[in-house]
Amino acid sequence: MGAARPGRTAAPHRDGPPVRGKSRSRVGHPSSPGVSDLDLQLALRHEPTDTDRADAVAIEEALDHAYPQIDGVGILLTSTRALLSDIERHDAGFFITCLCTPLLGPDLTERLPRYRPTTLLARETNGDLHLVLKRWRSRAAEAVTDAGRRALSRVVARRIVRTGFTLIMPRWGGWTSDPDESAELFARYYPEHGDRMRTAAAVGRVPSADPAVLGALIEDLGPWLAAEYTGVHGEKRPRL
Repeated sequence: MGAARPGRTAAPHRDGPPVRGKSRSRVGHPSSPGVSDLDLQLALRHEPTDTDRADAVAIEEALDHAYPQIDGVGILLTSTRALLSDIERHDAGFFITCLCTPLLGPDLTERLPRYRPTTLLARETNGDLHLVLKRWRSRAAEAVTDAGRRALSRVVARRIVRTGFTLIMPRWGGWTSDPDESAELFARYYPEHGDRMRTAAAVGRVPSADPAVLGALIEDLGPWLAAEYTGVHGEKRPRL
């Protein structure tokens, strides 16, 4: 089992240094001082079952309610076979190696490569935004309460900021999981869209129940970003 770590930055380097080791960080970020979401990745000896998923949801809810320091829990269930597979090497494998701290069991990083900020890494981590947008639109139509819209706006905003950063990651030559830094680095290469990405970073910290804010992310910035991402890095390899 691995837990995502608080965000750190791996400084850019012309030769593209490996993205690993002390630069390991989390995908999420604190919404306010002393409060953070919690991401856990479980590497199972078998393929996840419906019972496993139900147990994970129960644990997520229990942790979220029991500790005021936690604002949202996400438990990913994946078989070790899948995590170490060729198709996941530059997606889930990268998450395991560079964004997680091992807690229990063997450290899978010993069986994974040293990662560099390349187009391949960008494509396989976030090259499916065009597909995610479809799911977000369905969820937005079903989000009829303020709580539902806030929860979705946080998910959407954080993913957009991460995707905006990995769009420019190979050019910048490093890694960060800090959302504000991600937005500023994105704005350096796409200044005409910088303010919208800064807004996304702000919504990721303080979610909004305003349908217009959610709509701007899903119907404005998101589609542009998906098209630009595909044009620059290509689409992520399909998963079954």
